[in-house]
This record gives sequence, structure tokens and C-alpha cells, in this order.
Amino acid sequence: MTDVSSRKNSEIKREDSIMGSGQKDDKSSCSPDHLPPVGQHIHRFSSISLPHSPKEVWKKGGRVFSILLAINLILLACTLVSGGAFKNVKLHDYDAFFMLTIVMLIAIIWMLFYIFSTSKRQAAIPYKDNHAGPIWLRGGLVLFAILTLVMDIFKTGYFSYYQCISVIKIMYPIVQAVFVIVQTYFLWVSAKDCVHVHLDLTRCGLMLILTTNLAVWMSAVTDESVHKAESKKPDGNISHRMVDLKESSSDNCGCKSNICQIFKNGYFWLYPFNIEYSLFASAMIYVMWKNVGRIMDHHSNHIHHLKFKLFKRTYFLGFIMGLLIIVSGIAILIVYEIQINSKNKAKVKNQVLTMYYTFNIVCLSLMSLISVGGSIVYRFDKRDMDREKNPTRTLDVALLMGAALGQYAISYYSIVATVASSPRDTINALNLTYSLLMIAQHTFQNIFIIEGLHRQPLKRESKVDHQEKDIYGLTFVNLNAVSLRVPENGNALSPTSPGLAIQAPHEITRSISVSKKVSWRRRFLKESSLFLLLCNVILWIMPAFGARPQFDNTTELEFYGYPMWAAIVDICLPFGIFYRMHAVASLTEVYVMS
Repeated sequence: MTDVSSRKNSEIKREDSIMGSGQKDDKSSCSPDHLPPVGQHIHRFSSISLPHSPKEVWKKGGRVFSILLAINLILLACTLVSGGAFKNVKLHDYDAFFMLTIVMLIAIIWMLFYIFSTSKRQAAIPYKDNHAGPIWLRGGLVLFAILTLVMDIFKTGYFSYYQCISVIKIMYPIVQAVFVIVQTYFLWVSAKDCVHVHLDLTRCGLMLILTTNLAVWMSAVTDESVHKAESKKPDGNISHRMVDLKESSSDNCGCKSNICQIFKNGYFWLYPFNIEYSLFASAMIYVMWKNVGRIMDHHSNHIHHLKFKLFKRTYFLGFIMGLLIIVSGIAILIVYEIQINSKNKAKVKNQVLTMYYTFNIVCLSLMSLISVGGSIVYRFDKRDMDREKNPTRTLDVALLMGAALGQYAISYYSIVATVASSPRDTINALNLTYSLLMIAQHTFQNIFIIEGLHRQPLKRESKVDHQEKDIYGLTFVNLNAVSLRVPENGNALSPTSPGLAIQAPHEITRSISVSKKVSWRRRFLKESSLFLLLCNVILWIMPAFGARPQFDNTTELEFYGYPMWAAIVDICLPFGIFYRMHAVASLTEVYVMS
């Protein structure tokens, strides 16, 4: 009896457990948190068919050695370049030229090895970063590369007239021209690569190229600053290359012909393009270095098929205002250079400075208002934020914030000197207003650009919304009702159902009103970004091609003294100039994404 009863109890428990498990399955299948039965089979099939993404290798160890290599190389280059800039230091400029020439030759060899060996290996580049190296950035790089090659031709022609100088001075621009050609092609075809072979060698090679570009940038900035310092204060510290050429001018190897003077003036006028080329290339190389060994999701790394149409759906207001600003700025720059370098400089200096400060105050005020207006529009923008891993966007934000510090520093030094100095005349009042507006404009523009870079593109969002409306035309309270009422032929509910017919006019009216609001916001953002882009172009041109009121207005010079103020301007102003050109690249992307 006990055996029979125990057997019956075990059978009852077994049936209860089976029924309980079935109830749990039914409960889980009918739960709104789970997919319907048909959807479950599809979901299971898709999860089985899709392969698991490979685990990304640990990259910190491989990056450490390349970073240490870059730090040591950049410190060596900084020592040689800065030491050769002063005549009382027992270093010569050809020491820095020799070091840069050797490093550029090694970089050329590595880039050729990458193009013809590393990238040709099987499965070497399984992923492409579609955010890296956009077409407008590579196009700007090619433009600056062409102008850098012209500068190298002028520099080679200028140095060839001096038979008594070191051979390395003639070899340097030739090697730099080859380096620019190879690097431009390398970045054009490989900027999007996520390399998965020769990881450590690739990281070290990319850091070598990045450091080489920064060293060339430091040499160009130092040479240009020394040239400006020589014109502003002839008795100041000038580099050995200026001293050597001046001393050699009394010999038979001097630059006395008109063609030699054209070469000399030409390559100094083209220095800003060489400076921007080195910085653009450094930014693109850094993104490639971040992408070495990176594993990407093909679904999240989508391509934004956005067409760059400049005059589509625009009122031309931003373009016309920006074009007027550029034309006015170029005219003021020409007048400024002619009057400041004339013999009666003392008589017209106040008028020229007043004209320069007034133009910049108007331009900075408009830019600040437009940036604030664009940021307010972004506050009401319903687009989702793009939170995907994006090394290019991270670098853009870091460069915008870091490069703005240079202009911040100059502005704050000017504010302190202007407030503490006397007399408080019109020039000082304009200088104070100009410095305050420069701080405000950089701040508001950075906020506007960062907001735009982190937004999803409008076209992509609208496409997703239309697809979702086509698939889910009805809003159901219980999704399981849909799954339980799927027809036997497996098709979804007919779009001609009564529920859909009732909801359609609602959706159409709502979509029309939303599209009008989006269209108005989109036009405003495009006009704003285009106007800011053109204004940044002229604010890059003016200081890059000689407008330096920091030295022509004597308030800061008398307050801080020439050595201190010259050091502040020579260190901080190149970052401020680079900020303008990098803001142009970022605003181009904001314009396309709007």
C-alpha cells in the first residue's frame, strides 16, 4: 500500500510539475515583455543565424610603446627647433632640418610599406570607419598639400641662390615635398582603415608620422614667428637662418636678384597653408591610430548618404551675409597691411586699428548671436543624440576646446593690460570690447558645434520613422492579440483594416505639421552653420596673413614687456589660427548633418 501510494504521489507531482512548466511557458509567451510565438521563432532563428562578434583584443599595451616613442621624438624635435630659434644658443637651424629630414624619410618608407604590403594582406582591413576622413576633410587636405608643394618650390628656389649655406637646407624642402605627396595619397586611400595585422608596427608607424607632422608644424610656426618678430623689432632675437642669410648677403652668394626676393616673399606668404596641412594630417593620423585593431558593428557604423547641396532649400541669407563679411575682411586686411607697413605708420596707426577692431567687433557680435540662436533651436530639436563610439567626433571636440585656449589666453592677458593701463582712450576701449567678444564667441560657437556634431542626421531619422509607420500602422493595446490572430497564410494584417483607416488622417495631419517645423529648424541651422563657416574663414585669413594688432597696439607691449608678450603671442596665436580652420571643418559637417 505504501508503495502504491508513494507511486501515485510521485505521478501526481510529476503531472503537477509538467502542468506548472506548461503554465510558465504559457505565461511567458503571453507576457507583454516577451515576443509573440511567431516572433519568438523568428527571433530565435535570427539569433542562431547571426554569428557572435569577435572579442576585441586588449589595446592598451600596444599603444603604450607607440605613445612613448612619440613623446620622446616630439621632445627632441621641440628642443632642436626652439634652440635654433635664438642666436645666443649654440644650435643651428640645420640641426633641426637634418633631424626632420631623417624622420620624414623613415615615415615615407613606412607609408610605402603600409600601402604595398600591410593593406594588401588577407583580412588586413576587415572594417572601415565611415565617420573618419569625410570627403570635405580630405579635399581640404589636398588643397593645403598643393599649396605646400608650391611653398616647397619657392623655398628650394630661394635657398638655391645661396651657395655658401648647408646642403641640408636645399634637401629639406625637396624631401618635404615627397613626404607631402606620399602622405596625401596615403591618407586619401587609408583614412578609414581599421587595421588588424601588424598591430604594434602600425601603431608605431602612425605615431611616427603624427610626430613628424607636429615637428614640421613647430618648425614652420617658429620660422614664421621669427620672421614677424624681425619685421616688428629688428634688434630682437632672430633665428640663425636669418642671421646666416643676412651675413652671407655681403658675399657673392647673397640674394640680390628680383627672382630671389619673389621666392623669399612667396614662401613666407604660403606658410599658413603648410601649417594647416600639418595639423589636418595629424588629426587624420590620430583617428587611424585609434582605429588600429578596432572591431565595429556594421549596423551601427552606417553610412549617411547625405548629398551636399549648397543652395537647396535655403534663403541665401547666411551665404550672402557670410560673403559680405569675407569681402569686407579682405579689403580691411589689404588696407591694414599697406598702412601699417607704410612710412607714415605713426599717423595712421590709430585709424587702422580702429577700423580693424570695429570690423572684428561687428563680426564677433553677429557670430555670437547666431551661435546662441542655433543652440536654442537645438534645445527644441527632437532628434536623438548619437552616442556611438566615434573617435573622429571625440577628437573634433577635444581640438575645438583645446585650440580655443590659445585665444582665451591672449584675450585675458589683453583684458588685464587694458584695464590696468592708462590712458583709457578709444583704442583701449575697442581692444577691451574685442577681447571680451572673442571669449564669448569661442564659447557660444563651441556649444553650437558640439550640439550639432552629436545629433543624428535628419534624413536618417525621417526614414526610420516612415518605415516604422509602414510596419506598425496601428497602435494595439495587446501585442499578443496580433500574434494570435495572424492569418494562416502568414501575412500581416491588411493595411485596409478599419483601424488603419480611422488613424490615417490623424497621422497625415500630424506628419505635415511636424515636417513644417523640422523644415524651418533645418533651414535655420543650415543658414547659421554656413554663416559661421564663412566668418571663421575670414577670421583665419586675417591673422594668418599678417594682421597682428597684438604688436601694433602698444598697450600690451608696454605693460608686459616685449619678451614676455612676444612669447605669449607666438605660443598662443598659432592655436587660435588653427581653431578657426578646424571650426570650418566641423561646421561643414554640421551643415551637412542638419
